[in-house]
Amino acid sequence: MSSPVEKEAGSTEPVKDTDNPSSPTEEPVKRKREYKDFGHEEEKATHAKVDMSEIQLRAEDLYDKEKVDLETIVVEDVFKLLQCDENGLSAEEATRRLELFGPNRLEAEEQNAFLQFLSFMWNPLSWVMEGAALVAIVLSNGEGQPPDWEDFVGIVTLLLINSFIGFYEERNAGNAVKALMDSLAPKAKVKRAGQWKEIESAELVPGDMVSFKIGDIVPADCRLTEAINVSIDQAALTGESLPQSKKNGDQCFSGSTCKQGEAEGVVISTGANTFFGRAASLVGQDDDTTGHLQKILAQIGSFCLISIGIFVIAEIFCLYAGFRYNYRRGLNDILVLLIGGIPIAMPTVLSVTLAVGAQQLAKYKAIVTRITAIEELAAVTILCSDKTGTLTTNKLTIDRETVRTYGPFTAEDVILLAAYASRTENQDAIDACVVGALGDTSRARAGIKLLDFKPFNPVDKRTEITYREESSGRLKRVTKGMTGIIIELCTRNKTDEIENRLEADVEEFAVRGLRALAVAYEELDHDDHEGEGNGFELIGLLPIFDPPRTDTKQTIDDAILLGVRVKMVTGDQLAIAKETGRRLGLGDHMYPAKVLKDGPEPGGKHGSLDEMILDADGFAGVFPEHKYEIVKRLQGLGHLVAMTGDGANDAPALSRANVGIAVEGATDAARGAADIVLTEPGLSTIVHAIRGSRIIFQRMRNYSIYACAVTIRIVVCFAILAFAFKFDFPPFMVLIIALLNDGTIMTLSVDRVLPSNTPDSWDLAEIFSYAVAYGLYLTLSTIALVAICIKTDFFYRKFGVTFHGGATMATDHNDPQLHSIVYLQVAIISQALIFVTRSHGFFFMERPSFALMGAFCIAQLVSTIIAVYADWGFTQIEGISGGWVGIVWVWDIIWFVPLDWIKFAMKATIIKSLRERHNAAKAQAAKSESTGVPVTRTQSRAASVHESLYSNRVSFIRRAARKVGFGSKISMKPEELQRFSSMQAQHAGATLARNPSRTAAA
Repeated sequence: MSSPVEKEAGSTEPVKDTDNPSSPTEEPVKRKREYKDFGHEEEKATHAKVDMSEIQLRAEDLYDKEKVDLETIVVEDVFKLLQCDENGLSAEEATRRLELFGPNRLEAEEQNAFLQFLSFMWNPLSWVMEGAALVAIVLSNGEGQPPDWEDFVGIVTLLLINSFIGFYEERNAGNAVKALMDSLAPKAKVKRAGQWKEIESAELVPGDMVSFKIGDIVPADCRLTEAINVSIDQAALTGESLPQSKKNGDQCFSGSTCKQGEAEGVVISTGANTFFGRAASLVGQDDDTTGHLQKILAQIGSFCLISIGIFVIAEIFCLYAGFRYNYRRGLNDILVLLIGGIPIAMPTVLSVTLAVGAQQLAKYKAIVTRITAIEELAAVTILCSDKTGTLTTNKLTIDRETVRTYGPFTAEDVILLAAYASRTENQDAIDACVVGALGDTSRARAGIKLLDFKPFNPVDKRTEITYREESSGRLKRVTKGMTGIIIELCTRNKTDEIENRLEADVEEFAVRGLRALAVAYEELDHDDHEGEGNGFELIGLLPIFDPPRTDTKQTIDDAILLGVRVKMVTGDQLAIAKETGRRLGLGDHMYPAKVLKDGPEPGGKHGSLDEMILDADGFAGVFPEHKYEIVKRLQGLGHLVAMTGDGANDAPALSRANVGIAVEGATDAARGAADIVLTEPGLSTIVHAIRGSRIIFQRMRNYSIYACAVTIRIVVCFAILAFAFKFDFPPFMVLIIALLNDGTIMTLSVDRVLPSNTPDSWDLAEIFSYAVAYGLYLTLSTIALVAICIKTDFFYRKFGVTFHGGATMATDHNDPQLHSIVYLQVAIISQALIFVTRSHGFFFMERPSFALMGAFCIAQLVSTIIAVYADWGFTQIEGISGGWVGIVWVWDIIWFVPLDWIKFAMKATIIKSLRERHNAAKAQAAKSESTGVPVTRTQSRAASVHESLYSNRVSFIRRAARKVGFGSKISMKPEELQRFSSMQAQHAGATLARNPSRTAAA
């Protein structure tokens, strides 16, 4: 049995009383009962609002929905508008239209791999790295000294590693548009000049006559001109649970599958203009390369860049204008700030952290196709979920607890008898559901001998079985089907009381989104199985629905506890959506999709559409454009949105969302558009993924504070040392510090941290505040040590240690042993800082991972060995004694202890103030929304600059590709977001106006 179940029209003829022959032949006509069997409301066909006598094949008429809607107008007008007939187009006209409308396929842009790789060097962090490399290899070449090859090679190596990781990640991401295109039918049966033939589906044009049968994929959007028992599965496009019955005049979508019957139709749209094509264009429309993490990295990079810039300018004026340094000496000091100031490996460290996190999520059967989505998942505040196949099983089930009975049979008896009246082979969805309810499907034919079976057909709208009961030998008959049809057959117990009960039950089912299936039974008092029985008796009403997955409710509850709000966004009917929401505890405060166009009712509780979307528990009857619009508006309200789905109809929203999640069993299109693909049934993996992503987020936040603090500590420290003591630290040793630091920090990817119970967010004001406080404190520790070494002989008097040549004081401010001492002191305490930034309390209260602790110990051992044994002339360092090593270690331990107290002091003062201001701003925004006052969210100038620095990466690729001849012109059109926009109609109309149809009527 197919769905939707259509309303019974009924008859208004007089009723003859067969039980009382003496009664009058005619009685007053009874009220016609309307049984609201669940199904789609049918829209009556309309006529085109254009002058059909002067119509030409012009897009401004053809695709202007104010004048005509090819999906709903009468088929006769479709033929007139498309200037075709049932004999099909001529070969010449088909060729002409193919040139005008383009091929019936989706176009995707191919990026040049080399340019894509280069694009990862196009951001502020990379620019500073590249600038430092140029300074080392070009500007440092002078005054009889060779270029600084050591620094150049080290910087370029890190830059290439970072770019390769980003390139590898993006190159391996799925191409959603390609997956959508691949699922289109490659061949189509078309009538040209009265003859049927098979052609490539890409050659179809509007006006073609096509045919398809069971198992075929519909090759283009079409209107049916002939339909024989046709049922179309379009769940992957519209989200509807069941295959849909189609009749003459109905529309079939490109990419849907014919499950029953055969049909002929006229093509009304092809390629990007089809329902399927519009979904594909939405997937490719937005440039998601400017991800959330990239924007954060841009702002952190800008912070480091500004810090470096300030002190580089100060050094230029002070060292050259004030101290009269020669060119090369001053340049080495500037190079120290460039190399040490920028967190050179930040993108690499964060990429490794995310990659390791992706491997950890894979243990929970979640495959991450875009690793930066992990960071965004940690900050997600709203989860928009498709219903069919995501929240539910996409498998119809009988709700046993709601079965209604009207006779002597129990609910189990009714289900068994309904199973008798069902096919056991080649089943449709309804028959499979009823037979499956038995548990043991063999019971559907056990104990009976099948004599006659009438399968479902669109005319009778019911099935019927006549059988012999083997235990008694009696003939019996059972029928099941549409309520209005079945009750008319029930002559034995069709009383007003029964009809009233039935009408009330059907009404209740419809309100709850349950499909009603009536069951009737009769016995035959003879042995002729084709003869009439003693009259049907209504025995039961079966409620059929698509049940939620067993773990869905728990998953939703867990998500809510984590501070993530769940909204249902489904293509199914409103009543079904509300019932599913009630069963899952989501709520039933849901709206039909038309409110997205019409907006809230005047005088209602919602002052704006945005407010309505934010308040709703879900939306029903949505198309891909609606899902996309909902996600986009929620993002505009400042939320990070995750979207789950399984079909091609979900692909646009999956692509638009901050985190797209394709559930188990999803189509290739959905998997290609998603950032995370689940390989196990159910949504419980999402909760694991959210928790895992928040652990990963904490690791990245800890590193960001550390990296920014090291930037401040290096830049401020060595600039002040240069200003105060003319101290010239070797640039190569700064690079060694950076390499050892970043090698240690890589182990943060497996560090022990606790996830937060609320969505995470990058509060850069907090990060920078901590960084400045830590950085200035560590700067002070180094300056104090250098000042004591230069100004006093304290260490010689107390510990007997000397400098180069046995000096008791570093009278030579650039003593090579002093360089080694400063190197060791900076290396030790800079790495030790991570133990403070990774903990919320005292550093010793939160045990680090063995990997982090081991890496720290190894790095410090290497740093100590370098300080003791490295006599590298080009670095201007000289090995120091064991006494100095002990002094530096004790010095750093003494300075390390107060770092925790600085953290607590910051939390109690500056950080507390920042959070209070942030919460006050949020409360004010919420108050404004609740009172209906529109809240305008504007982006700061700085944030806009940060975003543009990253977003121009894509424009850089495209401009370069066109100039050097790589790749093809971009084919995605922003106007494809709307179904047939005025811009598209104007463009296509202008083209067609220059090429009027040769077949137009004179």
